[in-house]
Amino acid sequence: MRRKTSLYISVALIVGILIVANLLSSDYFLRLDFTEDQRYTLSQATEDILDELAEPVTVTAYFSEDLPPDIARTKSDFRDMLVEYANTSDNMVVYEFVNPNDDPEVEQEAMQNGISPVLVNVRDQDEISQKRAFLGAVIQMGEEQEVIPFVQPGAAMEYTLSTNIKKISAVDKPSIGILQGHGEPSINTLPQVANELFILYSPEELTLTDSTDIPTKFKTIAVLAPTDSIPDSHLAQLDAFLTRGGNILLAFDRVEGDLQNAYGRVINTGLESWLADKGVQVEENFVVDASCGAVTVQQQQGPFTMNTQVSFPYLPIVSNFAEHPVTAGLEAVIMPFVSSLAYTGSQDTSNTVKFTPLATSSEQSGTVPAPAYFDINKQWTENDFPLETLPLAAALEGTIEGNTEAKMVVIADGGFATQGGGQGGDNVNLLVNGIDWLSDDTGLIELRTKGVTSRPLEQVEDATKSLIKYANFLVPILLVVGYGVVRFQMKRSIRQKRMQESYA
Repeated sequence: MRRKTSLYISVALIVGILIVANLLSSDYFLRLDFTEDQRYTLSQATEDILDELAEPVTVTAYFSEDLPPDIARTKSDFRDMLVEYANTSDNMVVYEFVNPNDDPEVEQEAMQNGISPVLVNVRDQDEISQKRAFLGAVIQMGEEQEVIPFVQPGAAMEYTLSTNIKKISAVDKPSIGILQGHGEPSINTLPQVANELFILYSPEELTLTDSTDIPTKFKTIAVLAPTDSIPDSHLAQLDAFLTRGGNILLAFDRVEGDLQNAYGRVINTGLESWLADKGVQVEENFVVDASCGAVTVQQQQGPFTMNTQVSFPYLPIVSNFAEHPVTAGLEAVIMPFVSSLAYTGSQDTSNTVKFTPLATSSEQSGTVPAPAYFDINKQWTENDFPLETLPLAAALEGTIEGNTEAKMVVIADGGFATQGGGQGGDNVNLLVNGIDWLSDDTGLIELRTKGVTSRPLEQVEDATKSLIKYANFLVPILLVVGYGVVRFQMKRSIRQKRMQESYA
């Protein structure tokens, strides 16, 4: 009887604990984050943004129901993220989830707000059909409104949410000057870069004149891929800008490659000598790297002419980055026709300028002096890559000009920001991260690449590839054979032992 009573009490206690835990979980949210990049933990930058909210922010999430598990997980992650935002902001962030597929009026409302449905494949009873799915959100603060048209699965969700909240809550945005007048691309030709910059800044095109100074409203100036000579008077204005504490991002070409004519040459804009006076020497060379992109060439195969992708070491894929805010979270940046750079300033402790290499070539790289002809069909060997970790981008901090602290980011390639590679991926992140580091004090720079899952495969030698291939093929067979031999020996030993006992 006593045993039954104890059993009833134990069951009642367990049920009671479960009920209390369930009730507490509705009011309190706890999640342990064991991911490498703390993907599910709000950053200090987000907490600062939420602390500064003067009015409540409403997030209306338009998400469809009954989606495939991999897409439904995006909704779950987004909901968990909003719970964190609500708790951290003391409920200054409120949210609701609606299913546009349930009501034609709600669906129309979502589309009018800029959230368009996407088609996803849904499996139902061994049949695959397509369904219109909504995965977007509208963020409102007073009369201000921002839209997340599509929550990309696996993307930097916290960055998207925090930057949109910052965008509608920010009062004054720093002005960024995009230098023009020397062959630089306009901001309109860099749509992804412009979209990122407009979140936190007011980017404006800046044309220098001989009679006016750089306006004091600019905190940072970006000089991207000039092709014409820059007059000394304009370089003097950049010096004056640094002297008063302004910051400069400089991405320019020391050499230029022409694939049509398979020829590369030196470019002189005046920036090379201006930069050399500050201790940074950009070499007249092409960096070649075993880790590289490919170009399409036409090859004759029998009677047919085929388009074939051929590795082209003049297009290095850079994956060696320093631990620095500018390169945090970057995984791969393609730098076409990049040059190497070196610091020629003083290395002793009395130097007031700190030089930090941000990106370097791989362990199998080399240089080709300009001018040069490109042999696209060349069979590259290890002997063509005798060098390693050549600096390709760097950061300078200190009294670069005059006695006022200033910062610069120098990238020895203008094409990475303006050509095909500059329209997406980590190329854009490197450029915008650089401007963030020079201009921003919110810390959002650390979030841009948070949650990025693209990880290029590590390059291995052919011998290693063969070893891995044969190991994958033979090891399972050897394990099965070994297990069979051991099992056979064990049974044989048992049988012999039984026979000995029978004779005994």
